[in-house]
Amino acid sequence: MAFVDEVVIRVESGKGGDGVIRWLRTKESARGGPSGGDGGRGGDVVFVGVRDLAALAQYRYEKDFHAENGEAGKGELKHGANGADIFIKIPIGTVVRVLETGEEHEITREGESIVLFRGGKGGLGNARFKSSTNQNPFQQTAGKPGKGGDIKLTLKIIADAGLIGLPNAGKSSLINALTRSKSKIGDYPFTTLEPSLGEFHGYILADIPGLIEGASSGRGLGIDFLKHVERTGILLHLVSAEQEDSIMAYKKVRREVELFGHGLAEKREILILSKADLITPDEALIKAEALAKGTGKEVLIVSVVDPSSIRLFADTLTKLLDK
Repeated sequence: MAFVDEVVIRVESGKGGDGVIRWLRTKESARGGPSGGDGGRGGDVVFVGVRDLAALAQYRYEKDFHAENGEAGKGELKHGANGADIFIKIPIGTVVRVLETGEEHEITREGESIVLFRGGKGGLGNARFKSSTNQNPFQQTAGKPGKGGDIKLTLKIIADAGLIGLPNAGKSSLINALTRSKSKIGDYPFTTLEPSLGEFHGYILADIPGLIEGASSGRGLGIDFLKHVERTGILLHLVSAEQEDSIMAYKKVRREVELFGHGLAEKREILILSKADLITPDEALIKAEALAKGTGKEVLIVSVVDPSSIRLFADTLTKLLDK
């Protein structure tokens, strides 16, 4: 299923049921006192956060959602049934925007819900209008209409750590080694065409698609994926050991992060010299030291084909996330 992080849908709450005119028939009278009941309330439109990155994909083709209308009132003072609410599941990290008004809400926790549109109130039956001067009322009111509009849903992934770096920096391989994620792996640019989430000892790691120069202005996969880094707690910046100029490789991605803005440049950033198995251990140490000196950042060394390297990195990452 294709990754979808932005979609527009139409939603509407249910109409309230009409109140009715009814009479309580007795043996003495074909038409006794008024007994028309009130209409039921229309169903609400409710958005609910789920831990499913692909949840928006179901709205690519199904665009219209309508809560159930309330039932009309009944005789013998019986109230019409309320309409069922409609629950629209969206990934945590989704911004819900009402296009007509600009009203916005954010879902940031699993199970969190917002009632965007309340259902219409039910109308009043004729029993409500009985008084000392109006013993046999013929009045009733219609149910109130529901409310709705076009809604833009925009996903911005929430993760404890986001992996960034140039294409082929080894992000997919690393997140697969640390979690049960099944991010695609390859040796060509833009292998990862969509962000992938993985759980790491209770923390969420996000594998963000590779960046290129100009991504902040929309080149390549561009800003569509940079926005997913906004809500990560820390940035894990991978620089491949196969890069001849590791500092330049770092600066290319760092520049895009800074140009994008939105507070990304202020996030804590940990540098990782990845694919360390492609060079000798001594060469890896020299590259890591040069990268640390040239950037002023802490640099970790990792190789996904070396179990001891992964264990050491996992322990270090756990301590970082715990802080």
